[in-house]
Amino acid sequence: MQIQINSDHNIEVHEALAAHLRTSVEAALSHFSEQITRVEMHLSDENAEKSGQDDKRCLLEARLKGRQPIAVTHEAESLGQAVDGAADKLARSIESALGRAARTTATEDWTEPSEPE
Repeated sequence: MQIQINSDHNIEVHEALAAHLRTSVEAALSHFSEQITRVEMHLSDENAEKSGQDDKRCLLEARLKGRQPIAVTHEAESLGQAVDGAADKLARSIESALGRAARTTATEDWTEPSEPE
């Protein structure tokens, strides 16, 4: 699973921070690593230099094999909290999407038994 990190001009993502953020996302999505080709992370500081509550925003977009991308956002006081919250939301969304697909496939494969003659 490839993880690409993008940030606005208000956030400086140095290599140590990038490694930490990638590790957090990989841990949250490890169960789905075979289905995910790429995750794009977009980080922003909504209030720039001004401090504010829940002004750090993380948008995560997962590209799944053979499916439409799934995107979620989370806002929090710190970058780490925003990434962790978005990763949790993304894991739940992927689980839901894959579960729905599995139920649809199972329903299509099911045929009603015929009555004995």
